[in-house]
Amino acid sequence: MRTRSILAAAVTAGTLAAIVPAASAHAAEYNSALKVRGIQYDAPGRDSNSCSSGNTDEEYLTVKNYSSSATVNLKGYVVKDAAGNRFAFTANHYLQPGDYIKLRGGHGTDSDAKNVVYRDNCNFLWNNDKDTIYLYKPSGSRADVHSYTKRDHDRDGNGYIGYHG
Repeated sequence: MRTRSILAAAVTAGTLAAIVPAASAHAAEYNSALKVRGIQYDAPGRDSNSCSSGNTDEEYLTVKNYSSSATVNLKGYVVKDAAGNRFAFTANHYLQPGDYIKLRGGHGTDSDAKNVVYRDNCNFLWNNDKDTIYLYKPSGSRADVHSYTKRDHDRDGNGYIGYHG
């Protein structure tokens, strides 16, 4: 009888030891107020990265300030994809608690009032089949990360995937 109790305690302790680091690593990854709210990874219509007539501005990443009290400046934050393509926020963009900004492809006028920043690049950033989104803090530490596949994450096929509500 005592052997079972010791064995059960050992299995429980071993299971707990395996779970705790995984949970801690996951929690550490999301210790930022700024997170990816959603991604329109596949712009509606036929893809064209022409600056004059393309639809890269219809591809966007939404970054939201999930803090209940802190205003966050996006300056210095970096967005990357799995291939290493990157966009760095070089200007001040202040997000009030609960506010968001859409990082769009193409060219346009950045506007805090309209919650938009343009990448000033007409090439698509996100792959239509699968990719990984990385959001880095100015310090270089990871603020958020999400991988997606069209098949597994875009059930309605509209090219949009939401995260964090």
